[in-house]
Order: sequence, then C-alpha cells, then structure tokens
Amino acid sequence: PYFIAPIFSLILALLLWQLYPSLYSTSYFKWGILFFLCVSGLNVYGTLLAGWSSNSKYALLGSLRAIAQTISYEVSMALVLLFPLFLVGSFSFFEVGESQESIWLSFLMLPVSFIWFVTCVAETNRAPFDFAEGESELVSGFNIEYSSAGFALIFLAEYANILVMSLFSSILFFGGSYMFFFESDIMFMLKILFFAFLFIWVRGSYPRFR
Repeated sequence: PYFIAPIFSLILALLLWQLYPSLYSTSYFKWGILFFLCVSGLNVYGTLLAGWSSNSKYALLGSLRAIAQTISYEVSMALVLLFPLFLVGSFSFFEVGESQESIWLSFLMLPVSFIWFVTCVAETNRAPFDFAEGESELVSGFNIEYSSAGFALIFLAEYANILVMSLFSSILFFGGSYMFFFESDIMFMLKILFFAFLFIWVRGSYPRFR
C-alpha cells in the first residue's frame, strides 16, 4: 500500500482528463459532472492509504487532517454545482458550456462562482486552506515518509488536480471556449492558464499580500 498510494492518487487525477474529449464532441458523456464528483471523492482514499501505510503517527494524523478538509469542501463543491445543473438542466459539461454562448454563468451567479473558486483552492490544498501539511505540528503531513519517486508522484497528482480544476472552472462558469458569441480554442486555453496562475499566485502570495 505504501507504494500504491502515490500511483493511485496520480491515476485519479489523470482519470478526470478522460472527460476532456467529450467537451467538444456531440457524442458527449451525458453524466460528466456526476463522474467528476465520484472521481474527486475518491481522492481521500489515496491520502488515507499514504498516511496509514507510512507506519508513522505524524503521517497518520496528517492524512486524517487532510481527509477532514477534503470531505468538508467536497460538500460545498457539490452544493455549488447544483446551481449550474438546475439552470442548464443537464449533467453534461458539453451542454453547460454550450449554454454560455451568449453570456457566462459567472455573470448570472457571481457569488456562486466566487464560492466555487474558493472551494477549488481548498480542494487542491492551496493556501490559506493548506491543512494537509501542518509543518508546525505534523512535520509535513501525510507525505512525511515519502521521498524520491513517491514524493514526486504525490505532487504531480496535486498539480494535475490544479489543471483539472482550472479546466472545469472555465467550462462551468466562464463559458469554456465561448467568448461572447465567438468560439476559440485559444481563448479556452488562456482561461485555463489564467485559473492555474491564480491557484499558484494565491499559494505564493499568502499571507504576504501587498
């Protein structure tokens, strides 16, 4: 289990990218948002497995702390997703993106889109919600016993999740490839990069905002 945990976490992060081809295809995956919630909910098992199999009380406490954080913010994530689901009437990312051809959902639901972003920051272990790694009392959290390839896989999974959340944030609330009646793949990529920059900028700046 000690060696499987980092691989399991990375597989779950990459599994969500299976939804990407259906974002533009008419043969879209009808239950894409439900699949997204199910897979993201499995992330707690990789964290728990890593902490438990490390045979260290610090790693175990760190994993329990990280799981408490992840589960609590997944509840808010599911509740926020109800707003675009009810408005569009579909579980498909494709249909949610298509519905924003004329106006983004972020303009219609600005507070909801802000709550979504804050939830994504917490879900991806970004500051100031970085409870998974309490250096002061838990040394380095659930990954304290990992080094080399295992440590690299854990952080590859974390940053893969950042890109995935940037992708779905762009689709759910900021029109995906649409920019006020215009459709552009370049604009879609710029939106994803912008959200990824925000995730990293918040982590790099907090608590030193000027």
